[in-house]
Amino acid sequence: MSKYQSRPAKFSISQNFLTSQKTIERLLKLTDINKNDTVLEIGAGKGHITKALLDKCGHVIACEIDAKLFGKLKTELPKCGNLSLNNVDFLDCSLPRYAYKVFSNIPFSITTDIIRKLTQGNNPPQDAWLVMEKGAAKRFCGQPGDTLQSLLLRPFFDLSIVYHFRREDFHPMPHADAVLLHISQRTHPDIPHNERKSYYNFITHGMRFGLSGKGALLTRRQIHTALSLAKLNMIQPGGEILYIQWLCLFRCWQKYGRTHKEMAHKSHYLGTSTTI
Repeated sequence: MSKYQSRPAKFSISQNFLTSQKTIERLLKLTDINKNDTVLEIGAGKGHITKALLDKCGHVIACEIDAKLFGKLKTELPKCGNLSLNNVDFLDCSLPRYAYKVFSNIPFSITTDIIRKLTQGNNPPQDAWLVMEKGAAKRFCGQPGDTLQSLLLRPFFDLSIVYHFRREDFHPMPHADAVLLHISQRTHPDIPHNERKSYYNFITHGMRFGLSGKGALLTRRQIHTALSLAKLNMIQPGGEILYIQWLCLFRCWQKYGRTHKEMAHKSHYLGTSTTI
């Protein structure tokens, strides 16, 4: 089982399929996918999106875990040089080592695992357009307020909901509303990639134990001074901590807070997780 999986091993995963070519073409027009792109499709299903991608981009890498669906795909999809069709669990396979994009109607039940793998791998996609439940997309975007998931993504990616589906667009119809989420890798991230692990540890620890008080990484005085120097508002008791405030305090912690070694030891002892 993949280290990303939190589900029992299965040969198939329940999925809600998009079957209208008009809808799929409308979605693809919202992207910048072109003939120079390699596009990864997670969960090719019945091949409706795969066929549209073959006309739109230079190369399609399609993954399908279900053996029966894979067999039909091999039979029904055109045999062409720009298609790589794989009967694999996406969570167990390696990401491309070259530039690529992602366009997929993903299985809703493993959304978090898929986002984690795409965004925390050594070679994240330049852009990803993923069909997912509206509630999950809003959490990743930090709507209405930032979450652990959104804070871990924001320094490195821009996220936005670019399309809202009708439930009738799917077969079978899902029990929740669905949207198309666009994840775009930032050309100039707010934090260098070599500091990603430290940032993840800081945010995860701060969300779990708070920014001040017992187990905190910074003193109240350090927090007040850092926010004042950055000309940011003070954090109110019980109030929301904005992303820009987290970012400011992370930089303060790097210079003046408890050492990485002390925090890593405490996080390990208390079982703190640093994953989305």
